[in-house]
Amino acid sequence: MKKGGLILLLLLGVLVLWGVRVYNQLVAKQETVEQAVGDVQAAYQKRADQIPNVAATAKQYSDYEIEAFNKIVEARAKATATTIDLSNLDEQQLANYQKVQDELMGTMRANLNVIVEQYPDLKASTLYLNLQESIESCENQIANARRNFNDKAQDFNQFLRRFPNNIVANFGNFDKMPYFQASEGAETAPNVKELFEE
Repeated sequence: MKKGGLILLLLLGVLVLWGVRVYNQLVAKQETVEQAVGDVQAAYQKRADQIPNVAATAKQYSDYEIEAFNKIVEARAKATATTIDLSNLDEQQLANYQKVQDELMGTMRANLNVIVEQYPDLKASTLYLNLQESIESCENQIANARRNFNDKAQDFNQFLRRFPNNIVANFGNFDKMPYFQASEGAETAPNVKELFEE
């Protein structure tokens, strides 16, 4: 074999090894993003699992407030039935998932406010205060899980789009990951006065 052929073979070998390395890095980063999606779903599921406690608290203070109880239960059922399909992950799917989760939280808050208005002593109840803390903790976990997902997706997307990694990404059919976006209306600050009105 001639010297030129040996150099070409050596360069081809280096190129193949580089391609395998980049491909494996893409796979690892994609798995990290998929794990982050699972963490987001777990955080939302934890909140959904807390809904029976919300409903039980509401029911305890208002056995005849069946409508409020039913709305919370129905919203929870809808939220837990909506999942993220990792094989078809796109911005629309994340937006739909987030919309259903936001609807659940809105329904829960609205119905709890009605119950609190009818039962003012509920505000001082230890059970209700613990429930509020639990819900706030769940919301913080959701926010952290979503932020972590977006960080992992950004890391994946940057690696995927860099040259010459994008050549291997195209060959391996890797697609850019979508991000969780802020909910519609999130840019508007809540009216704190309304939160304290009875």
